[in-house]
Parts: sequence; structure tokens; C-alpha cells
Amino acid sequence: PPGGYAPNPGYPGSPAGPWASGPGAGPRRGHAPGYGDQRSRGTEAPWRHSQLSQDGSRRGRYDAGAMGSHLVEPKWSEEQLAPIEKDFYVEHPSVASRTDEEVAAFLEANAMRIDGQEPKPRPVFSFEETGFPTAIQNQLRKMNFAEPTAIQKIGWPTALSGRDMIGIAQTGSGKTLGFLLPGLVHAAAQPPLAQGQGPIVLVLAPTRELAMQIRHECMRFTEGLSLASSEDPHRADTKFRTACVYGGVPRQGQATELRNGAEILIATPGRLIDFLDLGVTNLKRVSYIVLDEADRMMDMGFEPQVRKIFSQVRPDRQTLLWSATWPKEVRGLASEFCRTRVVKLQVGKADLQANANVTQRIEVVSSNQLQHRLLSVLQEEVTGQKTLIFCETKRQCDQLCRELRYRQLRALAIHGDKEQRERDRILHDFRKGDCEILLATDVASRGLDIQDVKFVINYDVPKNIESYIHRIGRTGRAGNKGTAISFFQYDFYSPEKVTMARKICEVMRSVGQEPPADLEKIGAPRAPSKSRM
Repeated sequence: PPGGYAPNPGYPGSPAGPWASGPGAGPRRGHAPGYGDQRSRGTEAPWRHSQLSQDGSRRGRYDAGAMGSHLVEPKWSEEQLAPIEKDFYVEHPSVASRTDEEVAAFLEANAMRIDGQEPKPRPVFSFEETGFPTAIQNQLRKMNFAEPTAIQKIGWPTALSGRDMIGIAQTGSGKTLGFLLPGLVHAAAQPPLAQGQGPIVLVLAPTRELAMQIRHECMRFTEGLSLASSEDPHRADTKFRTACVYGGVPRQGQATELRNGAEILIATPGRLIDFLDLGVTNLKRVSYIVLDEADRMMDMGFEPQVRKIFSQVRPDRQTLLWSATWPKEVRGLASEFCRTRVVKLQVGKADLQANANVTQRIEVVSSNQLQHRLLSVLQEEVTGQKTLIFCETKRQCDQLCRELRYRQLRALAIHGDKEQRERDRILHDFRKGDCEILLATDVASRGLDIQDVKFVINYDVPKNIESYIHRIGRTGRAGNKGTAISFFQYDFYSPEKVTMARKICEVMRSVGQEPPADLEKIGAPRAPSKSRM
């Protein structure tokens, strides 16, 4: 190829993925009494004197500091709210007959702890014990799930009972279906949406990638599931509508989805507040709300937006909060928003920890050895297997991708400078296996959930241990085994390198793995230098 490099291919057009949905109006439309005025009262959007153009761009002047500041919190005591149904759980006889000793043994075997108000939920050990509709159970089997994950065995009966829930668990534990499937049951049991009404189920996610992945999982179940219930069998031909809104793409298509109505909405906080400001949608019908990856929400500075969104949701909603860790900021949100017969479920420690299913390998290298070692690993060890490579910068991502493609390796790069539709297509190709190697920056990788990644390679070791644990956790998901290879560059002494070496050694030991001697040597305490006399 010219210049010695193969260009990264372009991806024009929008991907035809499972998240591509049409509006689909149905017999739900009309007036549903008991939900009050569905428009935000007398609010002016921060987009002053603006409107959505045909391509979804803004016209007018945007007051960046005013996002959501014009939203008025409804006076819920004055609203005539229709009652909502939240408890759909009928305990299976097998579950009811489990002894306290059996439950305690299950919790101990899975390093789980249940706190909160009595009665504590008992685990379900099979899909039949959940009481899910037959269509959901059949879809779970089609997806080759043999039984619920540990988190689902407790999470499903909790959520189906209408209780507020706090879940502390690492990604890859099955938590997404843990909150989605009870949400579908909840939505199907509520009165149908009328024209102009907002969603029933709201899932908040910190990043657009995570939001799209949640929608992808949701669509796998909603495509074959109707809103029929024993009380309203006439809705058998009425399907769920799902919308997903996030930044980085034009607003017009997302606004159309919202205006056409959707029982389920997955959203990032900023884009949702934008649409609330404009009066495109409202949250008065929301009765089941999920805050996913709450700790990352706080890390990314979304607390004001999250609080603003919750202020627009009726106070008797059901709330589920999921987080990988349990910092002070998340504890504050949980104590404020989770109120109804709260159950707190914790898997493992509340501190961030590495996945024991991931074999960690550290190679201490100099900077001039780095690319040679990467190529050796790719050509000798990971050929033909799905591999995720982390780079520190966008420029390095692109340069390394060109080098790998020049050597006939099927590689693509993803980072924040790429347009959303190109990122979508790259992720689609990586999931399908059309490309085997994906290079990514930390920011671009947030929210990635690709089940069959066999190798994670840290081309650059990150600057903090939290990022290291998040990176290596992209493999070894859902009970599978994975390998993480990290190249630790050490050309000269620096306090940051010493600290990072010591912390990686601690992380490896915490999951029963022995760190290499040369890394331990770097992280070892140094004797204070003697001052000259």
C-alpha cells in the first residue's frame, strides 16, 4: 500500500443493527386518565430561541451552563397519579421450601451478602422458578443460558417483588438482564401509553456505548414479546417500543422515536435532559428507573444531571441502582433515591477488584522493545482470537492500527475523534469477528461489553490501578476465562511507575496470582538516600 501503511477503512452510513427500530404506532394511542399534564410546565430550553433542524442540529444560541436549569419539579402532592403495580413475584414452591442453611450456603459460595429490610429474598435456581413469561424463558434458552447467574438468582426475585434495590457487582456478572427482564414485566403490567406520554421504564447509563449495548440486549427480548397480560389479552398483537438517546449524533431521529412513544427508554443523562428541556418527552409515566454504573456516573460528573432527572420522576417509582464500587457519592444517591423495602445485594468486596477468571501477565520492557513484543504476542499467541488493545492516546491508537494492518492483521481503532456511526460500525465488525483486533483508548472503551474477548493487551499500562482493573475486566466475562497481557515500560525511575508496579502486584496477589520478580523489584520500597556529610 502507498506509504507503507494500509488505510483504516471508512464506514459510511448507519449500521443496520438490532438497535435500529422504527416508530410503529399502535392501538395504545389515545387518552389515558390519571397521569396529569404530560408536558413540562412553562419551561424554556437552554437552547434559547432554537429549534431542531431537519438534520437534527440546533438553531439558535445555546446556554451551556443552563442545561436542565429551566426544568420545574412537578408538585407531586397536587398531581392525580394513577396507581402503579409493582409486585409481580409469586414465590415458586421450590424456592419457598429452601432452608435458611441452603440460602446461607449459596451466599457464601458466591461471596454474596444481602442487607436491607426483611424479608430477605431467597434465590431462584432455574428460569422456571422466576415466574417470567414463557416468551422470556424461551428466549433465555435460545441464548444458551443454562441457569441464572448468581446476581440474577437474587436480583430477579427482588426486582419482581417491586422492591428498591442496590446492587454492588462488577461488570460481566449478568446485571443487565438482572434489571431489564423485570423491567419488561413491569412495563407490560401498566396501563397503555397515550399520545404525548413518556416512557414507563427508564434506564440511565453513563456512556453512549453502554446505552446502545443495553438497548441491544433489550431488543433481543422485546422483538418477540407482546404487551399482553392476563388482565388485557387484547394487547397480544401490541409490541414493546424501545428508544435509546445519547450524545454524539444528530437529535432529530432520537426526537422522532420519543415523540412516537416508547415504553422503554435507555438514555445518557445529558441528552435526556436536553430533550426534557425541549419538551420532546417527559418522565411522568416512569415507574421503574434504573441507574446503571452509578460510580462511573459520579466519576464523570453526572450527579447534578442525575438528580435533575430523578426530580422529574414520580416519588412512588421503583428504583434500582447498580454500581461496581460503593463510594460515598453513590451511598448518598442510594440513601436518597432507594426508599421502598430496600434490598442491598453485594457480590465480593465493595472495593474495585480484579476478576479471578483473568490470567494476568506482566512484561517489563523498554520503550524500544515495545512494538516488537506486541507483534510477537499477536503473531505467536493470539492469532485468530478476539483481542482488545488499549493505548494511551488517540494518535497512538491510529498509528499502531496502521502498523498492524500493514502487517496483514485485521485491526481497527476506536477513539473519541471518530464519528458515532463509524464507531458503531467498528464495534459491529469486532463483535461479528470481521476484525480480530480492536485498538481503543480508555475513554472510547467505557461501557464496552463484548462477551467473547479472549485477550486484553495493555500497550501502555494506565496511570491508575482503577483503569488497569477496568481494562483487564474486558475479558473473562460471564464466567469465561481470559488473558490480560500488560507491557510495563520502565526506561527510568519515576515515583508514579513505582507506585503502579506495587499496586499491580497487590492486585495479582489478591486473586491468587504471583507477580513477576522484575515487577516486584520495581515496586519494592527504596531505602532513603544518605545525605552527604
